[in-house]
Amino acid sequence: MPDSTQEKREHKKRQQDKDQRGERSSLWPVEDGDITAWTDHYFNRSKKVVEKFGDQKVTYAIFMRRPVVSAPGLVIRWLEEMARKRNFDLEIDLRYAEGRWVGAGEPIMYLTGSLRHLVDLETLLLQRLGPACVAAYNAFTMCSDLHSVAFLAMDARHCAGTDMAEIMAYAASVGADRAKRKNGAIGFIGNATDATAHYFGQDSGMGTMPHALIGYAGSTLKAAEMFDETFPGDPMTVLVDYFAREITDALTVCRRFPKRAAEGLLSVRLDTAGSRFVETLDPPSSYAVLERNVPRAIRGYRNEEELRYLVGPGVSAAAIWTMREALDKEGFTKVKIVASSGFSPAKCRLMAEAEAPLDVVGTGSYLPNRWSETYATADIVEYDNVPRVKVGREFLIRK
Repeated sequence: MPDSTQEKREHKKRQQDKDQRGERSSLWPVEDGDITAWTDHYFNRSKKVVEKFGDQKVTYAIFMRRPVVSAPGLVIRWLEEMARKRNFDLEIDLRYAEGRWVGAGEPIMYLTGSLRHLVDLETLLLQRLGPACVAAYNAFTMCSDLHSVAFLAMDARHCAGTDMAEIMAYAASVGADRAKRKNGAIGFIGNATDATAHYFGQDSGMGTMPHALIGYAGSTLKAAEMFDETFPGDPMTVLVDYFAREITDALTVCRRFPKRAAEGLLSVRLDTAGSRFVETLDPPSSYAVLERNVPRAIRGYRNEEELRYLVGPGVSAAAIWTMREALDKEGFTKVKIVASSGFSPAKCRLMAEAEAPLDVVGTGSYLPNRWSETYATADIVEYDNVPRVKVGREFLIRK
């Protein structure tokens, strides 16, 4: 949930100070020495050859081998910055605008400019385009399946550094925007870090408490009381799985904060480990709660993974329905349910089929699962306006 007004003011001040100092918000290399250090060596050698024998105007085709959602914004801004810094003309023929679906093998864009200035940018360009497009595709799928659920991007801890974290946050926003346009989804409303909150139209990251705060407080209720005293009036999301008393602790917190509960300023978050069932559940009772609420969800063929999402241990559809029943039974109908723990595209699809009564999903599982699918490819298809490409890639020549 959004942080306090004071925290937002402090974050805005930090951003203003940063702007006044002229610091770059992007982490991507722009200095020639850094680019030389991080690009493939054969590109550096190619650049030396071109400088010795003469430059040519070339056109690159940039494509991927699987369907994706186009997420070229960060790459384009970096390329435009490089063109300004190196003082060369760059033409970007974007065939699939940000947020559009792209088929396998279809060029997302064509880049035309000086070979001398483009040849050593290919490595960095491809690193940043492919993963963003796959993550955007995943985010679009998840948000579309659970179109009435809000999402929080909790990917930062799963990223290989801050560079990747920026790319993934951007990708989630692109996928969510497509889901909003195409399917009326709520989509991603925020993320966990201040640095990338602007991709979701926020001034700061979102989130209330980690498990560490529960451990520090010694009880779920005490942690909630500490948070309430520190951030009075802010929406509060309480983790309820630390002591394996999800239902008991959720109701205890609701009874302690009836005003918050009645005003919709209280949420409970399920993040139960996959090694055990949520309190009160076992396999028979998990089937029973779905039978009461969504019987069709368990009456078709299901593989082992699908059954786990529906009635297995951890944060299953049965667990979410059980929590909703318990809250409603005591009159806490406005208390929201937040769920996390492995909410991948596949899990989101099953949650949608089970009509799980979710309000918010916190997830980083839109990150590409199979990294080999994120590999973008660049091929030069024109040299001084003459079409030429290696045999087998003729389909890339610009029509």
